[in-house]
Amino acid sequence: MKDDKKVKEITSMDEDFARWYTDVVTKAELVGYTTVKGCMVIRPYGYAIWENIQKIMDGMFKETGHENVYMPMFIPESLLQKEKDHVEGFAPEVAWVTHGGNEKLEERLCVRPTSETLFCEHYANVVHSWRDLPKLYNQWCSVVRWEKTTRPFLRSREFLWQEGHTIHASAEEAKAETIKMLNVYAEFCEKYLAMPVVKGIKTEKERFAGAEETYTIEALMHDGKALQSGTSHYFGDGFARAFGIQFANKENKLQYPHQTSWGTTTRLIGAVIMTHGDDNGLVLPPAVAPIQLMVIPVAMHKEGVTEKATEIYNRLNKICRAKIDLSENSPGWKYAEYEMKGVPLRLEIGPRDIENNSCVIARRDTGEKITVLLDEVENKVLELLQDIRDNLFNRAKLRRDNMTYTAHNLEEFKNIADNKSGFIKAMWCGCRECEDKLKEYAGVTSRCIPFEQEHIEDTCVVCGKKADKMLYFGKAY
Repeated sequence: MKDDKKVKEITSMDEDFARWYTDVVTKAELVGYTTVKGCMVIRPYGYAIWENIQKIMDGMFKETGHENVYMPMFIPESLLQKEKDHVEGFAPEVAWVTHGGNEKLEERLCVRPTSETLFCEHYANVVHSWRDLPKLYNQWCSVVRWEKTTRPFLRSREFLWQEGHTIHASAEEAKAETIKMLNVYAEFCEKYLAMPVVKGIKTEKERFAGAEETYTIEALMHDGKALQSGTSHYFGDGFARAFGIQFANKENKLQYPHQTSWGTTTRLIGAVIMTHGDDNGLVLPPAVAPIQLMVIPVAMHKEGVTEKATEIYNRLNKICRAKIDLSENSPGWKYAEYEMKGVPLRLEIGPRDIENNSCVIARRDTGEKITVLLDEVENKVLELLQDIRDNLFNRAKLRRDNMTYTAHNLEEFKNIADNKSGFIKAMWCGCRECEDKLKEYAGVTSRCIPFEQEHIEDTCVVCGKKADKMLYFGKAY
């Protein structure tokens, strides 16, 4: 009989979603806490998820012509101050270095919250002619933002991320890059994380500091809160002007280049947890699962069981990330352990299975158990891994669709916000005051103006004036 001790240590998500999340990240050994508030240890299992995310995404970036670089961790205060809107946007979150050893620094150094200014300094040194363009760069690093309220993966003072930075000869080229990379993020989330997203543009209020336009992918978590899962920014030539970056065009005339930046973070791990997890713990999409299949021999004391299980493991390890548990723990304990850790497939094999030249494969997403002939096990495992991805995506999309509501007037909007969890679609006139009123009145923020527009009403849900934009609103992490 299955030992549920591990599972019982996880709070039900319906009882307390925040507690459930904390239980999962600690019990599944994804993170550990430290003495510095808001900073976490990413433990091996958690880091392995990030490595898989990084490997896939890095390949996608390189396929689109981007190169990896590395910039310094420290930014001189004078450099940060060059772009007024940018520095104002980050000022409350900046951590400062004031001393080197026992000596006070002549100029404070900012621990990078993002690296636009460093890339601009570099561009000014290396971009001189149209032949030097474009520069398509990406950086994998950590950044620091002094957040007041923190939660592992979702919001921490130091976190891992990638930040793409590109510079182009024309506005058209830079704008195309911005959309292209947003589409890369959307493809990654939907294809590999099995997480449906809404693509759109942020309102001016929600725009990245210093950007002319910010594009976003928004996902909906199990509790109905939105999670911004990746952003892509078009800067125009504002940073180039602030940092004196110019190049000679084909007519040998000086002009300012146009820039972009785009980023995703370890927040994606939190997104996976909250999109697919259940009361038994993690449910991991196969593409990023550190272990895609765990082989568990049953009745190991019986002759030939361990040997046969090892043989099957060696076969499957050639086609997927497989492992075998030969520990002395009971099969029931192992079932609960790997269920909690979200391993997509569990293969059980015992004396009776060996007699029948078969094994039993259990799916983490549905709990279904399937008897498979050993001669067909490789093909069946590959088929199941793909089916799990598809099922997770379809399940998450159905849940999102069922938790997306339409508001035709302010009273209806308030009623939805007060009594339901999820996205709220409504028309908006474009006025900042109306956007602010919805936050004050209903406790929601605008998530994005989706690329796929719907016409709900002719008028704004707040003021009743003419409106031609449909927005997604919601409560968010």
